[in-house]
Amino acid sequence: MAYTDIDKPSDYFTAFKWTGNGASSRALTGVGFQGDMLWSKPNTGHNHYLVDRVRGVDNKSLIPDATTAEDTTGTHGHFDSIDADGFTGTLASGGYNFNRNALEFIAWIWKAGTTFTNDASSTGIGSIDSTGSVNTDAGFSIVSWTGDGNTSGTIKHGLSTAPAMIISKNRDGAENWFCYHKSLGATKYIRLNITNAAGSATSIWNDTEPTTSVFTVGNDTSVNSNNVKYIAYCFADVQGYSKVSGSYVGNGNADGPFAYTGFKPAFIMIKQSSAARDWIMVDNKRNTFNVVNNRLFPNSTDAQNTSVDALDFTSNGFKIRNTNTTVNVSGGTYIFMCFAENPFVSSTGVPATAR
Repeated sequence: MAYTDIDKPSDYFTAFKWTGNGASSRALTGVGFQGDMLWSKPNTGHNHYLVDRVRGVDNKSLIPDATTAEDTTGTHGHFDSIDADGFTGTLASGGYNFNRNALEFIAWIWKAGTTFTNDASSTGIGSIDSTGSVNTDAGFSIVSWTGDGNTSGTIKHGLSTAPAMIISKNRDGAENWFCYHKSLGATKYIRLNITNAAGSATSIWNDTEPTTSVFTVGNDTSVNSNNVKYIAYCFADVQGYSKVSGSYVGNGNADGPFAYTGFKPAFIMIKQSSAARDWIMVDNKRNTFNVVNNRLFPNSTDAQNTSVDALDFTSNGFKIRNTNTTVNVSGGTYIFMCFAENPFVSSTGVPATAR
């Protein structure tokens, strides 16, 4: 029996923590690979920033906690490049998003790496042309397309399996971030930048589940307006490395539910899909031992909060240790995406150790 497809998850995903030193330009190293998507946040009340190598990194941030179109102003500093073992950025006057002196930062970094271009009319794959970068081993792709405004469209995602979560954004306009999650299904959507519960609309995912080759969009301006540019980040479940289709039901008890992932987590993002609650993000670099309670909020500029939402990272999943409603209201349904620090058992039979 194969326990994992990836023995070293840190070759494909890592959380990376640093402290700003106030330099106007700075190159950071030690990531361990050349990433293709970098999502960062200072531990203060300022925006999240997301860059990727498909759109181009230099001064092209998206802001997960806002509807803002692609930001090219660099008002608060910007990333210049994602490098072979790290990244380089520029600090603007009074900036907060990269290297402000003595400020703590965290970045979550994913590797794709193989570029693709799909001319839909030539290949017969999808109805809308797409370009991107994909890592089929790690179940991750970045997909760029220009909308055609039709009632529905299909777009090549590059993966060899159907994505279990898609995070998408209109690059040109002030629109919400829309997410598909397998546990909710394609008749529903959930928005990354706000607290709302999952909603239903044919115009987002066209009530059509992703396939092994394409995902489907409707004609909502958030996903498919004519001549508008879009980006999507597509994630699939990979045994021993990622669980992005996950969900659990809260019990309202401090002895909360356990979610099995098949690996020791490095990063978890959780959202109650059945009610209006904050999303939360936790990782193994801001909390190096249990309990894990250094939370940030994808839908908010809020500073890091450590007061509630305690959970434990275990060798094969995570355990809720708090009754706070953002992670554990009785009967509430929660969705999550999770990436590994170590597989529960390596391909050679070596088990992960507990924290």
